[in-house]
Amino acid sequence: QCIIEESGEHIIAGAGELHLEICLKDLEEDHACIPLKKSDPVVSYRETVFEESNQLCLSKSPNKHNRLLMKALPMPDGLPEDIDNGDVSSKDDFKVRARYLSDKYDYDVTEARKIWCFGPDGTGPNFILDCTKSVQYLNEIKDSVVAGFQWATKEGILADENMRGVRFNIYDVTLHTDAIHRGGGQIIPTTRRCLYAAAITASPRLMEPVYLCEIQCPEVAVGGIYGVLNRRRGHVFEENQVVGTPMFVVKAYLPVNESFG
Repeated sequence: QCIIEESGEHIIAGAGELHLEICLKDLEEDHACIPLKKSDPVVSYRETVFEESNQLCLSKSPNKHNRLLMKALPMPDGLPEDIDNGDVSSKDDFKVRARYLSDKYDYDVTEARKIWCFGPDGTGPNFILDCTKSVQYLNEIKDSVVAGFQWATKEGILADENMRGVRFNIYDVTLHTDAIHRGGGQIIPTTRRCLYAAAITASPRLMEPVYLCEIQCPEVAVGGIYGVLNRRRGHVFEENQVVGTPMFVVKAYLPVNESFG
């Protein structure tokens, strides 16, 4: 995957250090035939929340005429993966999606029907949910709130990384009666600030990518493998001897960030 940033640099994303080295070697020697300047590999993290916000978060628009009240809470285990795999998506019929969320994750059906959108990029593993009761003009600001939500989930509060597995609930909205005072310029930054406040009060956490390693080795090398994994923050969770051979199979979790070099 190749991405061209606004600054003009090209980002090449791959499945690991070796994959990237091979891609860059082919590019440099076979295709471009010129020396390339390249930085060290970078790992992308994700941001999430650990518990429900400990208070209702209020944000006022720059003109002080509009207010939003929100909370953030974590999604149940397995739901972000379902969204990634496409089992739950914005293209589904809202009633079918609500029934699925209710049956599998104990969501309230009436609330689950009011999912406004997924993000970032309209498909990511976060969503914003309308829990309001009879708010006037709410549909007029829906597009602005969705735009602010996409912005906030694309650049999280801790490290400007994408958010993952966060559900935002809108509890109350107060809007100015005159349409000119509740345009996108007023609502989008307000939504973003409110989402950030909700995330901060909900014990934010960073999620890092982890490799699942399976290492085969003779018995004499097991000690060295444990030493290397411990130095690199690895976590061994299984060790088996292959029946009838002197070989051992060690399974471990290894943070991607530590796997370079």
